[in-house]
Amino acid sequence: MEMGAAKVWGEVGRWLVIALIQLAKAVLRMLLLLWFKAGLQTSPPIVPLDRETQAQPPDGDHSHGSHEQSYVGKRSNRVVRTLQNTPSLHSRHWGAPQQREGWQQQHHEELSATPTPLGLQETIAEFLYIARPLLHLLSLGLWGQRSWKPWLLAGVVDVTSLSLLSDRKGLTRRERRELRRRTILLLYYLLRSPFYDRFSEARILFLLQLLADHIPGVGLVTRPLMDYLPTWQKIYFYSWG
Repeated sequence: MEMGAAKVWGEVGRWLVIALIQLAKAVLRMLLLLWFKAGLQTSPPIVPLDRETQAQPPDGDHSHGSHEQSYVGKRSNRVVRTLQNTPSLHSRHWGAPQQREGWQQQHHEELSATPTPLGLQETIAEFLYIARPLLHLLSLGLWGQRSWKPWLLAGVVDVTSLSLLSDRKGLTRRERRELRRRTILLLYYLLRSPFYDRFSEARILFLLQLLADHIPGVGLVTRPLMDYLPTWQKIYFYSWG
């Protein structure tokens, strides 16, 4: 929608669409947080459905064909899953086939887990996380895209939100995974202007060029990435959304 609005209505239309999308997302997330008490909001918000597990009989009486088949190497005794029994991508695990039952139990616990009730401090932290896109857009309108103030403001809000949630105990597995995801996403600040324009761009391109020149085969990936990176970095929802 952002790129389509830019082609049809120019930069004004592009930023209007960005603001409307972020406003809608923030309002809906605030409803989940304050009205429905949804707790720490994860991404994706809904656990992907494992249809194979849901299709199994509830009494646990499985036919012989429903058990996961595997092949055991004669020399190595390595257990390998057959292609016929490979699960879907979102429910795939990389352990031995015998570990699938434990993974299915864990997946069922994630589906049935209730959101952790948030106290005042955690609610403020989640409120800051939800409001950060709107604060960033407002600061862009006040100080412009070349100013450091929007970048710093967004960074301070993100770090403050994570700091307020860092001591929270009793979070579910998905909620702890969401906190790790938000922490890793702080690396995006290296790719966001104006930090990217002043510091990161030259170093990242130099590293990609170095890898392409000295490691055979890597250039097939790094050279297209070098061409695409400037365009990717200028699209708001790729780097800030």
